[in-house]
Amino acid sequence: MPPPNRPDPAGDARVGVVIAAAGESRRMGGVDKLFTPVLGKPLLAHAVDAFQSSPHVDAIVLVMRDELRGQGESLVGERGWDKVIEVVSGGQRRQDSVQRGLAALGRYAWGRYAWGRYDDWVMVHDGARPCVTQDVIARGLEAARETGGAIAAVPAKDTIKAVDRDRLVTDTPPREHLWQVQTPQVFRYDIIQAAYAAGGNDATDDASLVERAGHRVKVFMGAYENIKVTTPEDLPLAELFLRRRAKE
Repeated sequence: MPPPNRPDPAGDARVGVVIAAAGESRRMGGVDKLFTPVLGKPLLAHAVDAFQSSPHVDAIVLVMRDELRGQGESLVGERGWDKVIEVVSGGQRRQDSVQRGLAALGRYAWGRYAWGRYDDWVMVHDGARPCVTQDVIARGLEAARETGGAIAAVPAKDTIKAVDRDRLVTDTPPREHLWQVQTPQVFRYDIIQAAYAAGGNDATDDASLVERAGHRVKVFMGAYENIKVTTPEDLPLAELFLRRRAKE
């Protein structure tokens, strides 16, 4: 059976999510951030819960370090995440991990309706961004329909300097043209699949590969609270945002 109809912005298209959670937490001082408790549940659970509860999402693939796959699979059962179709091992680079997640989506099908039609969508999200909201998810799908690719971002608040290897300033780009990129990043399945198949040098985000392939990528408004937990100092801030949202 195909998935049930959902209201816009997804329409009748199918939406899969790849949650990239295969990082090594090198800047966390020896703490594994994904399973660090935040408001009574692992940090990772906040991110997955957002997509699990979205009416627009059909399937989720969780990409984790190989040694954490067992914990990830246990967490799927404990949390009752019925949209998580597979927990796969990550690769050496982030883009390798995402590509493995895309391959897992490609293996999935609803009955005779195989994944990978031209109108299927993929959202890629960092597992270390626990504060993603339903509004951001919906805005991403709506924006991506215009160009086939869209990324969450927020306008830069600070002045940004470009510097050379000696840390000498080479340029001061106009701040009004600078946006800080976040996830989720949303792409039509055939576009992101082709971009990853083409490969190339290391890319810090999925949009970079899509841009190299010649596709337009639209920026949509993310949220300043949609932070990525990278260092121990980020944890209290994420907890603050999540606690405030729970009260609201």
